[in-house]
Amino acid sequence: MSAALRIDAGDLDHPAVRALLDHHLREAHRNSPPGSVYALDLSGLRRPEVALWTAWDGATLLGCGALRALAADHGEIKSMRTAPSALRRGVGATLLDHMIGVARGRVYRRLSLETGSGEAYAPALALYERHGFQLGPAFGDYRATDFNRFMHLDL
Repeated sequence: MSAALRIDAGDLDHPAVRALLDHHLREAHRNSPPGSVYALDLSGLRRPEVALWTAWDGATLLGCGALRALAADHGEIKSMRTAPSALRRGVGATLLDHMIGVARGRVYRRLSLETGSGEAYAPALALYERHGFQLGPAFGDYRATDFNRFMHLDL
């Protein structure tokens, strides 16, 4: 990863951002059974309680991630995705660090997330574990299945 990596507020009308989010949804549906995907589409990401950030190297989009306010003291990581060309370059970790910092600034006591459980999700699970997230119960409106995992980080 170049030293030029920058994190910006996400622009949902930018073609590269839309393409990466479309890729994110396709992969989520490809790697999970029907009815078990909770990824946000564009309308979900436009909701007022959701903030999206994007990671860039110059004009190249490397990744995106969103933070959803669940309550005054509880946030949820949503729509984390690294561009295929930027995998294993620290983009996801940089975005996650940024969102954890925002959550701390908002004085959240807890961050939670829902992710898949298959082999395709192993790198994401490892990233979250390295950042201190621990497996735990379902939260919010989610329902637990054999195909998803819930992780939580006490701040």
